[in-house]
This record gives sequence, C-alpha cells and structure tokens, in this order.
Amino acid sequence: MLLFKNKKGDWIMNLLIMGLPGAGKGTQAAKIVEEFHVAHISTGDMFRAAMANQTEMGVLAKSYIDKGELVPDEVTNGIVKERLSQDDIKETGFLLDGYPRTIEQAHALDKTLAELGIKLEGVINIEVDPSCLLERLSGRIIHRETGETFHKVFNPPVDYKEEDYYQREDDKPETVKRRLDVNIAQGEPIIAHYRAKGLVHDIEGNQDINDVFKDIEKVLINLK
Repeated sequence: MLLFKNKKGDWIMNLLIMGLPGAGKGTQAAKIVEEFHVAHISTGDMFRAAMANQTEMGVLAKSYIDKGELVPDEVTNGIVKERLSQDDIKETGFLLDGYPRTIEQAHALDKTLAELGIKLEGVINIEVDPSCLLERLSGRIIHRETGETFHKVFNPPVDYKEEDYYQREDDKPETVKRRLDVNIAQGEPIIAHYRAKGLVHDIEGNQDINDVFKDIEKVLINLK
C-alpha cells in the first residue's frame, strides 16, 4: 500500500480505531497521535468544535442537544464530513475514534471518503474478552467520605469495609454488561464490513499498555 509523506516528513495515513468500552482505545489513540502525528478525530471533539464554530451541521446538532434529543445520523455524518474536509487532514491524515458506531454510519463514511477522494488505510481493532472488560469496568468503588476512587481487584483500598464505599449506577455489573452487549451487537457488523475490505488489524488488548502499542506500531509501520 502506497502512503505519502507531508512536508514535515511524517507519513500521511487515514485510520479508524475500534474497541469495546474499557479496551484501552482512548489510551492507544493518544499514543498513535503522539507517535505518528495524525489528526485525532473523536466524536465528542467534533461535535464541540462544530457547535463552537457554528458550522451548518454544528448549529443543527445544537438544536437537538438543547432539546435533550438524540442527534440524527444524517447530522452526525454531516459533522464528520465537515471535519474530514478541513485542510489539516490532507497534511496529516487522521485517526477516527468513536465513529462509525453503527453499520449505517459505516456506509455513510464510505460514501463521504469516496466523495472527498480519501482512502482509508487501516482499522485498528483492539480485542479484549468481554468477561475481562466486565471485571475491569464493574470493579470501581468510591469512598463515601473522601470521594476517592478505587478498584476492587486492580487498586483495592487498604482497609476495605463495604459500608464505607459505594458504586455508581453506571459501574454496576448488570449495567456494564448491558452496555457491553449493545456495543458488541453494534460493533460486529462494522468490523465484518471492514474485514471484508481487508482493512482490519486485530490487536490483543489484554496485555501491558506499552505492549499493546508495540503491536499497533508494527501494523502501522508495515502500512508504509
């Protein structure tokens, strides 16, 4: 696959990063951006920038958010297109994080990239067994008096007394499992879509953070 360099000598590559909640996607995205100098495009940042700059799609998105309504796909897709149309993308490439979330959004992204003449070079898929993620995500506990956060397994308090700690509703096992199930159901067809295009690179996420990045780095260096 032929990639190009920008004026600074950095490789220009266009990537997606995917993974279930708790898989370490955010941590690895930050490392990729630091090492390869691509533009990090996260859904939250895109929405905030579009609304702050009062772009056409940003104004539309704000109108839904202000009413407490979900932003429709066509608006989200429009915000992505606005961001990918900006000049810095041509200079650096991008790492898209948090989009697409549904197979419909994946098809919309295909169309957007084709219209903009942008080629997607790879999809980094960080894989961690859902049972491990359930343990990671549902183990967080908070001290009632101090508000200090601990983890039952990975960072337990020294003198643990159950009555002194509580769990947020979002951290309870049944809530976490529902969230993981929804993400798995939405994510599987997206991964299959990109796997059929030969773009998916599976990365073992249940290892040390630095070892995960070494595996990602090998993939990206081979793209060159």
